[in-house]
Amino acid sequence: MFEWIANNQSIVNFVLINIALGLSIYLTLATGLLSLANAGFMAIGAYTAAVLASQAGVSLFVSFFVALVLAAAVAFPFGLAVLRLRDVYLAIATLGFVQIVNVLALNGDKILRAISGNPELTVFRGAEGITLPYVSPRIVFGLPETTWPLLLYVLALIVILAVLRRSHEGRVLAAVRLDESAAATLGINVVRYKLLAFVLGAMMAAGVGVLSTPIIRVIDPRNYVFSRAVDILAYAILGGVAHWSGPLVGATVLTLLPETLRFLQEQREIVNGLIIMLSIIFLPRGLADPRFWGGLFKRRKPAT
Repeated sequence: MFEWIANNQSIVNFVLINIALGLSIYLTLATGLLSLANAGFMAIGAYTAAVLASQAGVSLFVSFFVALVLAAAVAFPFGLAVLRLRDVYLAIATLGFVQIVNVLALNGDKILRAISGNPELTVFRGAEGITLPYVSPRIVFGLPETTWPLLLYVLALIVILAVLRRSHEGRVLAAVRLDESAAATLGINVVRYKLLAFVLGAMMAAGVGVLSTPIIRVIDPRNYVFSRAVDILAYAILGGVAHWSGPLVGATVLTLLPETLRFLQEQREIVNGLIIMLSIIFLPRGLADPRFWGGLFKRRKPAT
């Protein structure tokens, strides 16, 4: 097991990154919010860590908490402004946020130079991005040291979402998703709970951004564009949003499938797309739909 992980470090790391991103959008989808802003918040986390490391030598541990606070500070007023929108209108508004973050990353140095009056000031490095120095990761307890923070982060997110799902707040979030108007008539502050889910999802995505920096090393705006936002949504949709295990399954399948089909060469993308399409047609509630697998298990269980 550890030998396979050591030989496939990059695949394992990207599976963990994508699972964490899928879990971050699960929270908003479970509340009925079609938000695609998490790619932008991931960028905020990644740039926070990269700028602090390259400009001040700040550790990843400190950058992680700075990025969470920054993401919450951005998500709160943005959420207040857009969370009264629904469905596709909210999706378009949050995609606009991703584009704004992308443009700010591209032109951040121009803005800083205009504010500071220093024409030589270089922080974000435009389209070239920030390149962090490569340090060969040490093996700690059978895993690369860069994999451990991601693994622990994914486990922490799973525990948080599992506890939240069974809590009073989790049932309230589900009620908001099922019928927002009925929830409001029962005295639930719908806006407050939607804002809570949005801010927590933003913080989760920013945390992934920070922990991904030692792995991807080159932090540039092309990593946080429209296609990244769609990928994050696909992790949750393919796996299903009925249970927190859905994004876990969806992200794992969508990350491993192209690698598994590599032997097909040019036909790989066609077969990859066909498998995903058939999965969605025959399992519309996701690959990890608990109702489907529960029913299948009962049918196979011998009568006593």
